Amino acid sequence: RATKRADSDIIGFVASTNKLPNILLPERIHPRGQSLLEARGNVIIPKAPDEATLLSLVHDVDAIVIRALTRVTRRLMEAAPQLKVVGRHGIGVDNIDVEAATDLGVWVVNTPDAPTEPVAEHFLMLALMLQKHFAFTKRVLDTGDWSIRMDRPGRELRGRTVGIVGFGRIGRRIAEICCLGFGCQILYADTIDGGERAATLAARRVPLDQLLAESDIVSLNVPLIAATRHMISTRELNLMKPTAYLINLCRGPVWDEAAVCEALKTKRIAGAATDVFETEPAPADHPLLQLDNFVATPHSSSSTEEALERMSLVAEDVIAVLDGQEPRWPVNSIGAARMA
Repeated sequence: RATKRADSDIIGFVASTNKLPNILLPERIHPRGQSLLEARGNVIIPKAPDEATLLSLVHDVDAIVIRALTRVTRRLMEAAPQLKVVGRHGIGVDNIDVEAATDLGVWVVNTPDAPTEPVAEHFLMLALMLQKHFAFTKRVLDTGDWSIRMDRPGRELRGRTVGIVGFGRIGRRIAEICCLGFGCQILYADTIDGGERAATLAARRVPLDQLLAESDIVSLNVPLIAATRHMISTRELNLMKPTAYLINLCRGPVWDEAAVCEALKTKRIAGAATDVFETEPAPADHPLLQLDNFVATPHSSSSTEEALERMSLVAEDVIAVLDGQEPRWPVNSIGAARMA
């Protein structure tokens, strides 16, 4: 039915029989995960992931598998009466209305373990780039004026205090790398105690204000929810050491970009780095990108060959739900009554 209803919006359709469930795939994923979906159902690949296009396709869709560019809204799910599951390729579910999904009896599943290693490694890359003044030294190379190359001597990571805001999978892995590899002292702020994992690293749980005041490098690793939106703004930046660095590897709105930009311009903090922006894609003339104490990457921290394959295996949980089973990595709970 999907091919007849909106041919102009579809660029790919893999089907064995119309008796199989329909799976909407707005953004292509690693072949391993996509092949699992294709073996289980009719995979519909639209021309674009915008809501208008998706609304024309979802009436008889049983599953939706998304990445970062697609938003699954209440409106979209209400237009899909057969919808059973939304699979998130990755961790963050801020682009899915999870409350609406729960209300409508739709499972939301993700891949919480898949991006841990590449994002933790990305933190290390950005931390070293900040401490070695990468943006400044690149300007030296671009201009050819080597006479200023010694104006900003770098700093070593070894022995620094690293503050981790959000001690989940990624935060803990960052702590391991910094503690065991570089002899760093670890502070963390979280609503939940880190338990044995924190104890083995001698990581101390402290209030956020204390973490900001005492850390040489601060890593933001929290989900984007109402309580974390702009959790780092002018007041919090003023608590940090002027020699400290701030790194955002979660979501752009977790920090106040305007406040971060002002703190960097006035040298209130030594530098900052991010993989995410409040609006993506970030424009080339973004104020932060003009600063030589700022480093950024284009929301690519989890984009390794290995992680992309692991994230595509959200397909396994999607298939489990389509087969009437409970998923391994549920974000919400819809209860047995609604599964029936």
